[in-house]
Amino acid sequence: NNFRLWLTSMPAKTFPVQVLQNGVKMTNEPPSGLRANLLRSYSVITDDVFKQSLKPEVFKPLLFGFCFFHAVVQDRRKFGPIGWNIAYGFTPEDLTVCKEQLMLFVNQYEAVPYKVLNFLGAKINYGGRVTDDKDKLLISCILKTYMCREAVVEKDTYRYSTSGMYYPPPAESVAEFIEFIRGFPLFPMPEAFGLHENCNITCAQDEASRLLSGMQSMVQLGGGGEGGMSAEDVQDEAAVSIQERLPKPFPLDVCETKFPTLYEESMNTVVKQECLRYNKLVWKMISTLKDFRKAIKGLIVMTGELEGLGKSLFVNEQPEMWIKVGPLSLKPLSSWYLDILARVEFFQEWYDLGKAPPVFWVSGIFFPQSFFTGAMQNYARKFNEEIDLLSYRHTMRDDVIDPKKELTVAPVNGVYIYGIFLEGCRWDSELHKLNDSKPKELFTDLPSLWFCPVRNREITLADYRCPCYKVVSRKGTLLTTGHSTNFVLYIELNTDIIQDKWIKAGVAAFLALRF
Repeated sequence: NNFRLWLTSMPAKTFPVQVLQNGVKMTNEPPSGLRANLLRSYSVITDDVFKQSLKPEVFKPLLFGFCFFHAVVQDRRKFGPIGWNIAYGFTPEDLTVCKEQLMLFVNQYEAVPYKVLNFLGAKINYGGRVTDDKDKLLISCILKTYMCREAVVEKDTYRYSTSGMYYPPPAESVAEFIEFIRGFPLFPMPEAFGLHENCNITCAQDEASRLLSGMQSMVQLGGGGEGGMSAEDVQDEAAVSIQERLPKPFPLDVCETKFPTLYEESMNTVVKQECLRYNKLVWKMISTLKDFRKAIKGLIVMTGELEGLGKSLFVNEQPEMWIKVGPLSLKPLSSWYLDILARVEFFQEWYDLGKAPPVFWVSGIFFPQSFFTGAMQNYARKFNEEIDLLSYRHTMRDDVIDPKKELTVAPVNGVYIYGIFLEGCRWDSELHKLNDSKPKELFTDLPSLWFCPVRNREITLADYRCPCYKVVSRKGTLLTTGHSTNFVLYIELNTDIIQDKWIKAGVAAFLALRF
């Protein structure tokens, strides 16, 4: 008992419980909020640091910019996926390195190398932790706001955000900087991060969802349900309600006859692959629900998988067995099942039609990347083009209200699609461009789109390249095919505003929401 052992560890879910029970726990987490984060950054800075600079009038506003940037990239995590696709653990050491490099470049060079400072900060010091390519673009856009010539030349007239509250102050000492920082609000508005005010609602919803998920996980399955029903009765009732509405699997042999593999029609291959994927899900649901109902009556052994299925039915979550063979989705079980029925219905209509429909509900496609590749192949084979030289031109059909009724004839080249949602902004059908979201509208429907392949297409630099994902979590993993499990493709949307605004606002498109 004459020694003490000091252990340090990264956060881990599998940390030994006995060590936690027998030790004194200490954590070092970044402060919450811009003000607290800035105060912490300036608590380790002294006036001697300013004296070391040969150009204090340049060094001070840029150092404040780096500290503000450090606070912003850390505090954006509270907004969830719209803040960062992946939550990164930036540390005070990242800021320390940037501060030392800033001192070096300001002292040694006559003209401040802003491009170098932006590259080092966004690509190396902080960017070394960033793995997602969309986040890499985002962090570069954020740093450009604070590490620029205007911040030095315009001084306190330069503003970091639209509110005008945040700017590099004309302070001389650390005490003056701290006094200025103390005037910031305790809970900053999303505009300080370049986000829309609706992100406050998103942040509150995520916090409430985590709380309710924690409470739900503690529900004891042995308790009674509504009306005095036991947990087993509730599970059996849920299983019966799903069983009664289960769609019939597609007859794959008939599919092969109706949609033969043709060189000039790649969509036949797409529809057969989609029918097979949904068949696997339906077969899995039929067999597991049948076995679960038998197990709950004591006719067969209740395995761990079947028990997990019952728990999911009880708390309205997607069962793990179905997630493995089903499409990526964040919906609760009740909404997920209705979505599956709608998806199967879409392919049933395609099957009954005997050919590709004139307009496609892209949200119902299990693997949308193959659908877009198939449409590209059709064009390439039709005109004998190299597919590597083709890319999609995106034309917004905002004149169409009901695509299923109005778009009754397929385009000569390319495909019509609908069913995409937009977060972070909205499409203005009157102005035919992106516009700020309306208050309390977190997601909006994107009008129908015409995807038309074009050879050697020149990208319109003024357009915003909006990333499109399957679900709102945004992050995904790479498959062996090279495709992401979540990211689908970029959609180019017309805008007359600099793209950095939409990048910092986290604007993205989705094929499915959480509800």
